[in-house]
Amino acid sequence: MSGRISDSTVRRLSLYLRMLRDLERTGVEVVSSTRLAEPSGATSAQVRKDLSHFGSFGKRGRGYSVEGLVRALEGILGLSHSWRLALVGVGKIGTALLGYGGLAARGFDVVAAFDADDAKIGTRAFGLTIRSMSELRPVIAELGVDIGVVATPARVAADVAAGLGRAGVGAILNFAPIDLSEIDGVPIRTVDIVLELEGLSYLLSEASRRSRSGGAGG
Repeated sequence: MSGRISDSTVRRLSLYLRMLRDLERTGVEVVSSTRLAEPSGATSAQVRKDLSHFGSFGKRGRGYSVEGLVRALEGILGLSHSWRLALVGVGKIGTALLGYGGLAARGFDVVAAFDADDAKIGTRAFGLTIRSMSELRPVIAELGVDIGVVATPARVAADVAAGLGRAGVGAILNFAPIDLSEIDGVPIRTVDIVLELEGLSYLLSEASRRSRSGGAGG
Protein backbone atom coordinates (compact mmCIF):
# COMPACT_ATOMS: atom_id res chain seq x y z
CA MET A 1 0.00 0.00 0.00
CA SER A 2 1.43 3.37 -1.02
CA GLY A 3 1.42 6.13 1.63
CA ARG A 4 -1.50 7.36 3.72
CA ILE A 5 -4.87 6.82 2.11
CA SER A 6 -7.21 9.82 2.14
CA ASP A 7 -10.60 9.75 3.88
CA SER A 8 -12.31 10.40 0.54
CA THR A 9 -10.69 7.30 -0.94
CA VAL A 10 -11.77 5.17 2.03
CA ARG A 11 -15.32 6.53 1.70
CA ARG A 12 -15.38 5.55 -1.99
CA LEU A 13 -14.10 2.06 -1.16
CA SER A 14 -17.09 1.65 1.17
CA LEU A 15 -19.44 2.70 -1.64
CA TYR A 16 -17.77 0.29 -4.06
CA LEU A 17 -18.18 -2.51 -1.50
CA ARG A 18 -21.85 -1.71 -0.99
CA MET A 19 -22.53 -2.01 -4.73
CA LEU A 20 -20.43 -5.16 -5.02
CA ARG A 21 -22.40 -6.84 -2.23
CA ASP A 22 -25.65 -5.97 -3.98
CA LEU A 23 -24.29 -7.41 -7.25
CA GLU A 24 -23.09 -10.55 -5.47
CA ARG A 25 -26.55 -11.13 -3.99
CA THR A 26 -28.10 -10.95 -7.46
CA GLY A 27 -25.60 -13.40 -8.97
CA VAL A 28 -23.47 -10.95 -10.99
CA GLU A 29 -19.96 -12.36 -11.36
CA VAL A 30 -18.02 -9.61 -13.17
CA VAL A 31 -18.26 -5.82 -12.96
CA SER A 32 -16.57 -2.99 -14.84
CA SER A 33 -14.85 0.02 -13.27
CA THR A 34 -17.41 2.23 -15.02
CA ARG A 35 -20.29 0.54 -13.20
CA LEU A 36 -18.43 0.55 -9.88
CA ALA A 37 -17.98 4.31 -10.21
CA GLU A 38 -21.73 5.01 -10.36
CA PRO A 39 -22.67 5.17 -6.64
CA SER A 40 -19.80 7.50 -5.72
CA GLY A 41 -20.07 9.82 -8.72
CA ALA A 42 -16.44 9.03 -9.52
CA THR A 43 -14.97 8.08 -12.88
CA SER A 44 -13.73 4.67 -13.98
CA ALA A 45 -10.19 6.08 -13.82
CA GLN A 46 -10.76 7.08 -10.19
CA VAL A 47 -11.95 3.56 -9.35
CA ARG A 48 -8.81 2.07 -10.86
CA LYS A 49 -6.63 4.60 -9.02
CA ASP A 50 -8.35 3.92 -5.68
CA LEU A 51 -7.88 0.17 -6.03
CA SER A 52 -4.28 0.50 -7.24
CA HIS A 53 -3.24 1.74 -3.77
CA PHE A 54 -3.82 -1.79 -2.49
CA GLY A 55 -2.65 -4.03 -5.33
CA SER A 56 -3.69 -5.30 -8.73
CA PHE A 57 -7.32 -6.28 -9.22
CA GLY A 58 -9.12 -7.41 -12.34
CA LYS A 59 -7.90 -7.74 -15.90
CA ARG A 60 -7.92 -5.10 -18.61
CA GLY A 61 -10.96 -5.45 -20.80
CA ARG A 62 -12.54 -8.11 -18.56
CA GLY A 63 -13.47 -6.18 -15.41
CA TYR A 64 -13.33 -7.31 -11.80
CA SER A 65 -14.49 -10.52 -10.17
CA VAL A 66 -17.34 -9.42 -7.91
CA GLU A 67 -16.73 -12.14 -5.31
CA GLY A 68 -12.97 -11.59 -5.33
CA LEU A 69 -13.24 -7.82 -4.98
CA VAL A 70 -15.81 -8.13 -2.18
CA ARG A 71 -13.42 -10.28 -0.18
CA ALA A 72 -10.48 -7.97 -0.97
CA LEU A 73 -12.30 -4.80 0.07
CA GLU A 74 -13.62 -6.44 3.24
CA GLY A 75 -10.01 -7.20 4.14
CA ILE A 76 -8.79 -3.70 3.24
CA LEU A 77 -11.56 -2.06 5.29
CA GLY A 78 -11.00 -4.39 8.23
CA LEU A 79 -14.39 -6.03 7.89
CA SER A 80 -13.22 -9.62 7.86
CA HIS A 81 -13.93 -9.78 11.60
CA SER A 82 -16.37 -8.11 14.01
CA TRP A 83 -15.70 -4.86 15.89
CA ARG A 84 -17.11 -4.20 19.37
CA LEU A 85 -18.82 -0.87 19.99
CA ALA A 86 -19.79 1.00 23.15
CA LEU A 87 -22.46 3.72 22.93
CA VAL A 88 -22.47 6.73 25.24
CA GLY A 89 -25.74 8.66 25.28
CA VAL A 90 -29.00 6.74 24.99
CA GLY A 91 -31.17 9.61 23.73
CA LYS A 92 -33.03 9.70 20.45
CA ILE A 93 -29.98 9.19 18.23
CA GLY A 94 -28.41 6.64 20.56
CA THR A 95 -31.62 4.64 20.83
CA ALA A 96 -31.99 4.65 17.05
CA LEU A 97 -28.45 3.32 16.70
CA LEU A 98 -29.12 0.53 19.19
CA GLY A 99 -32.21 -0.48 17.23
CA TYR A 100 -30.49 -0.47 13.86
CA GLY A 101 -29.97 -4.11 12.93
CA GLY A 102 -27.77 -3.24 9.98
CA LEU A 103 -24.78 -2.64 12.25
CA ALA A 104 -24.48 -6.26 13.37
CA ALA A 105 -25.01 -7.45 9.82
CA ARG A 106 -21.96 -5.42 8.78
CA GLY A 107 -19.74 -6.69 11.59
CA PHE A 108 -20.28 -3.90 14.16
CA ASP A 109 -21.56 -5.31 17.45
CA VAL A 110 -22.82 -2.84 20.08
CA VAL A 111 -21.92 -4.55 23.35
CA ALA A 112 -22.43 -1.78 25.92
CA ALA A 113 -24.47 1.39 26.42
CA PHE A 114 -23.87 4.20 28.93
CA ASP A 115 -25.78 7.27 30.08
CA ALA A 116 -25.56 9.92 32.81
CA ASP A 117 -29.31 10.00 33.42
CA ASP A 118 -30.16 8.14 36.65
CA ALA A 119 -33.65 7.40 35.27
CA LYS A 120 -32.13 5.40 32.41
CA ILE A 121 -29.36 3.60 34.27
CA GLY A 122 -30.31 -0.01 34.95
CA THR A 123 -33.07 -0.07 32.33
CA ARG A 124 -32.77 -2.11 29.16
CA ALA A 125 -32.77 -1.04 25.54
CA PHE A 126 -32.62 -3.54 22.67
CA GLY A 127 -31.15 -6.25 24.88
CA LEU A 128 -28.53 -4.08 26.61
CA THR A 129 -28.61 -2.82 30.19
CA ILE A 130 -27.80 0.89 30.26
CA ARG A 131 -24.83 1.46 32.56
CA SER A 132 -23.58 4.38 34.60
CA MET A 133 -20.72 6.51 33.27
CA SER A 134 -18.73 5.47 36.35
CA GLU A 135 -18.52 1.98 34.84
CA LEU A 136 -17.08 3.18 31.52
CA ARG A 137 -13.44 2.19 31.98
CA PRO A 138 -13.89 -1.25 33.61
CA VAL A 139 -16.66 -2.33 31.22
CA ILE A 140 -14.75 -1.26 28.11
CA ALA A 141 -11.70 -3.14 29.34
CA GLU A 142 -13.73 -6.23 30.27
CA LEU A 143 -15.61 -6.40 26.96
CA GLY A 144 -12.67 -5.46 24.75
CA VAL A 145 -14.45 -2.53 23.11
CA ASP A 146 -12.82 -1.30 19.89
CA ILE A 147 -14.94 1.73 18.97
CA GLY A 148 -16.67 4.28 21.16
CA VAL A 149 -19.78 6.05 19.86
CA VAL A 150 -20.63 9.50 21.24
CA ALA A 151 -24.33 10.42 21.01
CA THR A 152 -24.48 13.02 23.78
CA PRO A 153 -25.30 16.75 23.86
CA ALA A 154 -22.49 18.91 22.47
CA ARG A 155 -21.62 20.42 25.86
CA VAL A 156 -20.33 17.10 27.23
CA ALA A 157 -19.14 15.42 24.02
CA ALA A 158 -15.47 16.42 24.38
CA ASP A 159 -15.28 15.09 27.95
CA VAL A 160 -17.03 11.86 26.93
CA ALA A 161 -14.65 11.37 23.99
CA ALA A 162 -11.66 11.96 26.29
CA GLY A 163 -13.07 9.41 28.73
CA LEU A 164 -13.47 6.86 25.96
CA GLY A 165 -9.89 7.46 24.88
CA ARG A 166 -8.60 6.96 28.40
CA ALA A 167 -10.73 3.81 28.73
CA GLY A 168 -8.84 2.26 25.83
CA VAL A 169 -11.02 2.41 22.71
CA GLY A 170 -9.14 2.45 19.42
CA ALA A 171 -11.44 4.87 17.56
CA ILE A 172 -14.42 7.14 18.18
CA LEU A 173 -17.51 7.92 16.11
CA ASN A 174 -19.07 11.24 17.12
CA PHE A 175 -22.72 12.12 16.51
CA ALA A 176 -22.69 15.20 18.74
CA PRO A 177 -22.98 18.52 16.86
CA ILE A 178 -19.42 19.58 17.64
CA ASP A 179 -16.11 19.05 15.88
CA LEU A 180 -13.80 16.88 17.99
CA SER A 181 -10.08 16.51 17.39
CA GLU A 182 -8.01 13.35 17.70
CA ILE A 183 -7.43 12.48 21.36
CA ASP A 184 -4.09 10.93 22.37
CA GLY A 185 -3.74 9.23 19.00
CA VAL A 186 -7.34 7.96 18.96
CA PRO A 187 -8.94 8.91 15.61
CA ILE A 188 -12.38 10.55 15.71
CA ARG A 189 -14.85 10.71 12.85
CA THR A 190 -17.81 13.07 13.18
CA VAL A 191 -21.18 12.45 11.56
CA ASP A 192 -22.51 15.98 11.03
CA ILE A 193 -26.17 15.65 10.00
CA VAL A 194 -26.60 19.40 9.52
CA LEU A 195 -23.56 19.53 7.24
CA GLU A 196 -25.01 16.75 5.08
CA LEU A 197 -28.39 18.52 4.94
CA GLU A 198 -26.70 21.76 3.93
CA GLY A 199 -25.00 19.85 1.12
CA LEU A 200 -28.39 18.59 -0.03
CA SER A 201 -29.77 22.13 0.26
CA TYR A 202 -27.05 23.32 -2.11
CA LEU A 203 -27.85 20.59 -4.63
CA LEU A 204 -31.57 21.42 -4.53
CA SER A 205 -30.87 25.14 -4.90
CA GLU A 206 -28.44 24.54 -7.76
CA ALA A 207 -31.00 22.40 -9.58
CA SER A 208 -33.60 25.14 -9.11
CA ARG A 209 -31.20 27.78 -10.45
CA ARG A 210 -30.42 25.66 -13.52
CA SER A 211 -34.12 25.11 -14.13
CA ARG A 212 -34.87 28.83 -13.95
CA SER A 213 -31.89 29.63 -16.18
CA GLY A 214 -32.99 27.08 -18.79
CA GLY A 215 -36.54 28.33 -18.72
CA ALA A 216 -35.48 31.93 -19.26
CA GLY A 217 -33.98 31.12 -22.63
CA GLY A 218 -36.98 29.16 -23.93
